[in-house]
Amino acid sequence: MTILTAANLGQSFGAFDLFSGLSVSIPNDGKIGLVGPNGVGKTTLLLILAGLSPATHGTVQRAKGARLGYLPQESARAFTGRDHTVYEEMLTVFESLRRDEARLRDMEAEMANGQLSDDLLAKYGAAQEQFELAGGYDYEVRLRQVLQGLGFGRDDWDLPLAHLSGGQKTRALLARLLLEKPDLLILDEPTNHLDVAAIEWLENTLRAWDGAILVVSHDRYFLDKVINTVWEMRATRIESYRGNYSSYVEQRQARWEQRGQQYEQIIERLEKELDYIRRNIAGQRTQQAKGKLSRISRELDAMERGGIEAVEGKKWSQVADEIGASRLGMSVAEAAAAINRLKEPDGRPPTFNVTLRSGQRSGEIVLRTHELQVGYPGTPLFQAEDVELHRLECAAVLGPNGTGKTTFLRTILGHHPPLQGEVRLGASLQIGYFAQAHEGLMPENRVVDELMRHHVMDMSEARHYLAQYLFTADDVFKPVHTLSGGERGRLALAILALEGANFLLLDEPTNHLDIPAQEMLQSVLEQFQGTILLVSHDRYLIDRLATQIWHLDDGVLEVFHGSYADFVAERERQAELVKAARADRQAAARRDIDAQQAAEYAQRRRAERLVEVEAAIHELETERERLHQRLAEVTAAEAFDKIQSLTVEHAAVEQALEDLLQEWENLAREQTLAG
Repeated sequence: MTILTAANLGQSFGAFDLFSGLSVSIPNDGKIGLVGPNGVGKTTLLLILAGLSPATHGTVQRAKGARLGYLPQESARAFTGRDHTVYEEMLTVFESLRRDEARLRDMEAEMANGQLSDDLLAKYGAAQEQFELAGGYDYEVRLRQVLQGLGFGRDDWDLPLAHLSGGQKTRALLARLLLEKPDLLILDEPTNHLDVAAIEWLENTLRAWDGAILVVSHDRYFLDKVINTVWEMRATRIESYRGNYSSYVEQRQARWEQRGQQYEQIIERLEKELDYIRRNIAGQRTQQAKGKLSRISRELDAMERGGIEAVEGKKWSQVADEIGASRLGMSVAEAAAAINRLKEPDGRPPTFNVTLRSGQRSGEIVLRTHELQVGYPGTPLFQAEDVELHRLECAAVLGPNGTGKTTFLRTILGHHPPLQGEVRLGASLQIGYFAQAHEGLMPENRVVDELMRHHVMDMSEARHYLAQYLFTADDVFKPVHTLSGGERGRLALAILALEGANFLLLDEPTNHLDIPAQEMLQSVLEQFQGTILLVSHDRYLIDRLATQIWHLDDGVLEVFHGSYADFVAERERQAELVKAARADRQAAARRDIDAQQAAEYAQRRRAERLVEVEAAIHELETERERLHQRLAEVTAAEAFDKIQSLTVEHAAVEQALEDLLQEWENLAREQTLAG
């Protein structure tokens, strides 16, 4: 069943068409990741689908009664005019449940006062069942779990909404959306203000989400864990791929190769037809040649407008009609020029020819630390294990913000002295420091001039090289000071790649990069024949590159030898061991409590039994004395029939008394030993 369908959506701003002709549908259980380069209109599309912004063209239909929840990238203006605390705001989600809860309490009070009519009991039973089915007995637990999962500690719950930072407001809005459980959850960069622990919690929550999800995120690892479909957005279409992000990358590669072959076949066919037209346009077959020219003119017009992706699996005439091709014909020269202008299928990343080089021998030690302590006088940040990093290895440094990761890199570079211990660097090192390259850009230079300032080359060579780093056409003439953070990072990497470095120190290299730029960076680093020390929150990049994980935790840098996936698996294994040990301790504690309670009960029962036995002994002794006197009387009277019966009765009392005395002795001894 489909929860949302959109047909032929388009959005224009004046004469500028942001996108057009987009048609999509979202199934009830779809978990969809929307990807595409920055500026293609992903956020605008989300707003249209969420019903928060009108489209210039097209329609959006939602299933009747479907509830949508939307999380914007930034929520600084969220909760305006609301004077709740964080916890009070979350409680507003459950207002109906809380009213039902109050009615149940009222009915319970009536019953406690003796009003036990059949009608009241029936109403109470029905209301209680409905309350339970609606989650009335666990909503407060859910509320606490969501707040804690998204990084709101107990001390934050009483903060007024007006006092929250922009990032905290975004997290609070996300928390409320998760508690509301809409049928379709639309999320725009939900991991922006979350640390790794909160992101992992959100991943687990969304994997088990009972509903549809549409998410835009630059966090490829997050997409890998959450989604089962990828929408790749372009200006004139959305292409759908089944599976998570990694599956999408594999399928996309296969599609690129298929389209590359299709492109070559189309060019070959068009050139053959054009050759036929040239040879026959003025001969006996002039009508056939003119007909072919008219037809391929439409085809070329359609392809120039929509690319070969727009004609996949369709007839040329159908494509021409859909795109609105209007040319009735062109000259042979115009057709030849149009064929030369045809572009290869878009979307394929550039082919890299990087010059990063190693200049070291295999197995050579690049970095070694001994008894290292990193920090500032009076403010130590962490103590490091003795570590070694060899050529061709990649170590990823992980840890929360503020733990000293950047300071560590600066200590390795010699820009900041260690508090204790030493750092030794290998011989023949040419170090490339990404942050330094980023900071050294001249703001007034154009992109191409900044590259040529560092490396002498002619203009055409520089433009060709910059295209590998996604600077195309007029982008190369932008002043550096107008570049976005991601663009500055790409330019810094392009310059760094020409330095001939064999040891790269990278400090958050994917910050501000969209997914195509992240893939570009990953492609460069995967080709690098040297050593890398990487500080990053990009788990996907770390998973692809790292051979060691250096993890900062509670003031200590610990080394794990293996990939990030191995590190996560080991962490989960250790967490399970801790959980199992905790469960064992709790079970042992319960056994101890049970044993103590059993001992206390046995002690009480012995004391009670002693009292009971003593009373029974007293009664039997009294009875024995009575029987003894009675036997004396009947013996003196020589009433032999009574003597016999009384003797039997006396013997039974004596035996019972002996048994009770033995039980008393045993109980008294046990009481003394237990006391």
